[in-house]
Amino acid sequence: MFETRLRQAADATEAALDRLLSPESRPGEVIRPARLTEAMRYAALGPGKRVRPFLAIETARLFGVTDAAVVTAAAAIECVHAYSLVHDDLPAMDDDATRRGRATVHIRYDEATAILAGDGLLTLAFDALASLDVPPAVRIDLITGLARASGVGGMVGGQALDLDAGEAVELDAVTTMQAMKTGALIRHAVAAGARLGAAPADDAARLDTYGQALGLAFQIADDLIDATGDAAIAGKATAKDAGRGKRTLVALLGVAAARARLAATVDEGIAALTPFGPAADTLRDAARFIAEREA
Repeated sequence: MFETRLRQAADATEAALDRLLSPESRPGEVIRPARLTEAMRYAALGPGKRVRPFLAIETARLFGVTDAAVVTAAAAIECVHAYSLVHDDLPAMDDDATRRGRATVHIRYDEATAILAGDGLLTLAFDALASLDVPPAVRIDLITGLARASGVGGMVGGQALDLDAGEAVELDAVTTMQAMKTGALIRHAVAAGARLGAAPADDAARLDTYGQALGLAFQIADDLIDATGDAAIAGKATAKDAGRGKRTLVALLGVAAARARLAATVDEGIAALTPFGPAADTLRDAARFIAEREA
């Protein structure tokens, strides 16, 4: 069931991204430059599991909501995620040449085009949310939530902390950085699904606990892949963090303790779903999938 739902969510998200990234200009636009549009499509429509869109779609489904607005909101989140990867791969950031088994955008095109492609994907996300056919209060909440998750107090701020991190960084500081850099957008994906599903406040709070746990679990799993994974399976270079002296939970705790922290975090997230019963089984499976993945 989980693999089927994950694939269905990915297919629906990719169809929405294909429409959003059409070469044809939309009302209010003059033209869409061909090379830039091609680079944006390369970044957003390439290989990927679409975990964040899946979380938004499945959380909304928990409350019986499966309409097109959910998929569009999920695609907006994926636009932000794709933008972040394009910029993270740049020479001034993580300086990666491969992503998901193929050339990164600045290698496939050029650095300036990669920067602009990221900028285009970020702004397209908010264009998509502003156009949603949902009540205005819901639309505003989704826009605000994505802006805060992706901005200076979320993903972008977390990346800045990561770049500034030195050898003396403590465990709490690394946890905070990871909650921003990786966790904020995952947490928002769950929250967006809950908002679109009109979740009661108590349920939204439980899902927020789940989303926070998933965000941390995702980053720990990423760090373990970098420390112990196979580059051919991961689809990107591994063993980078240690070589650059990056402060991660793996670096601070060691592999065994990081695996234990990952397992405990996943258990915490799954426990938050207890009141939902079997209806939340795909979300439980998502937590296990995140912990066990190799790429």
